[in-house]
Amino acid sequence: MVKTVAVIGAGISGLAALKCCLEVDLDATCFEGSDDLGGLWNFKEEVVEGRASIYRTVFTNACREMMSYPDFPIPEDYPNYLHNSLFLKYLHLYAQHFNLQRHIKFKTMVVSVRKRPDYSVSGQWEVVTEKDGKQESLVFDTVMVCTGHHVYPNIPAFPGIEKFKGQHFHNRNYKSPEGYQGKKVLVVGLGNTGADIATELSNTAEQVYLSTRSGSWIMTRVWDGGYPWDMVYLTRYETFLKYILPRWLSDRIYERMMNKRFDHGKFGLTPKDKFSRKEPVFNDSLATCIACGTVKVKPNVKEFTETSVIFEDGTVQENVDFVIFSTGYSYAYPFLDESDVRDSRNQVSLYKDIFPPNLEKPTMAIIGLVMSLGGIPATADVQARWAARVFKGSCKLPPRSVMVADNEEKVGKKKTWFGLSDTLQTDYIVYMDEVSSFFGAKVNLLYLFLTDPRLAWEVFFGPASPYQFRLTGPGKWDGARKAILGQWERTDRATRTRAVPKSNNMKIFQLLQVLFLPFLVAAVFLLWE
Repeated sequence: MVKTVAVIGAGISGLAALKCCLEVDLDATCFEGSDDLGGLWNFKEEVVEGRASIYRTVFTNACREMMSYPDFPIPEDYPNYLHNSLFLKYLHLYAQHFNLQRHIKFKTMVVSVRKRPDYSVSGQWEVVTEKDGKQESLVFDTVMVCTGHHVYPNIPAFPGIEKFKGQHFHNRNYKSPEGYQGKKVLVVGLGNTGADIATELSNTAEQVYLSTRSGSWIMTRVWDGGYPWDMVYLTRYETFLKYILPRWLSDRIYERMMNKRFDHGKFGLTPKDKFSRKEPVFNDSLATCIACGTVKVKPNVKEFTETSVIFEDGTVQENVDFVIFSTGYSYAYPFLDESDVRDSRNQVSLYKDIFPPNLEKPTMAIIGLVMSLGGIPATADVQARWAARVFKGSCKLPPRSVMVADNEEKVGKKKTWFGLSDTLQTDYIVYMDEVSSFFGAKVNLLYLFLTDPRLAWEVFFGPASPYQFRLTGPGKWDGARKAILGQWERTDRATRTRAVPKSNNMKIFQLLQVLFLPFLVAAVFLLWE
């Protein structure tokens, strides 16, 4: 009997989950509350309760090659970084290519997901949906929750905010810079969104203030050699060095890399814990705006008055017109009994960031509730491939005690590397390899070096692009090798719209790498595996 799967949400993760279920012959149905797919990337002028919301000028922070699904590259005529409208178009192409839309029920909200009375035996779920005011109850063998974590705003309780006479709201309500001309604006929170909004408003507002509690490293999309940052930085070679070098040395190298463009201390941006590897902020204009004085970096807010803001260093800014809280989101699942997914500390606790260990039967997976420097499409694809095979019965999960112990160990590791124990952040390459290994899709570097040295070279020294995770094992994609070997050329073509003489510097660097290769290969297989 074919098992049925309810996929909740038709964004990046939902589309990946739907496709991965179908490729192992599970009977999947996707429920989407809006009238179109895309989730977060489906820009709307209005803010709708219960749905993700972005502003008009959002671009991807991961480049085209890294933001692709592993078996469906973004078209070559797209730029290296995509505007939200163009990325939405790509999601439509993906859905069309794999014929996913016929499995999606649009304008259908999931109201509740509850265990059936015989759950301990069947593992089944009762899913109640609502469309046009009418509710329907359906039974599914398994459930994939793919609603993301950019829906429910988190706004800290700052003293005096209730007295503030200006306008204040969360960044999910921000859409464009119109209406801020000649105004003084405070943006609270130095994340990707806070930095984007602050720099965008600096072109129209009289003055923008950017308040940060702990600072952050700033990276630009264009990195060494003019290449996308993630193609240069997210490599197996870099990851290998990070874990094999002494921590003190790894920390110094990381700090030096982050300060290469500009000294963060001189711009008031250096993180309090400068050696934690929490996700940096990606912004191409912030340092320039600070240098030009259109954005002023301030410490955390202490309190508000009717018209002013008092900061923790005692400074006061008078006559503030707008306060935009870019203070992140809390993740919640109002349609679930959250005791199914939360631990004793009331934190969402998932084995390998996918499976709730509290459940008696492994019939639910949360897809996309993870943050890493890599693109979400690839991460969601790997998660969903494993989950689909667990549902199918071809992969087994360990006992609950093992999963709970693993979660406890993960908390300690996250605090060591990222400075927080409850962060969604994880190390992209390590995580992707780990999940891939559970269903036999992890790249075997030694075998690859012996059988296909050219490809092995690119896999290890080049970017850990999504195609690596469809190179081998169940669900392998025949075009993966070609996609990997052609990724630099495609990236060059996207920006080289005027012919110029080519440099020989890259060839010299490659020659040095060849000479170093025998020593490196020996070290890799002694220490990495």
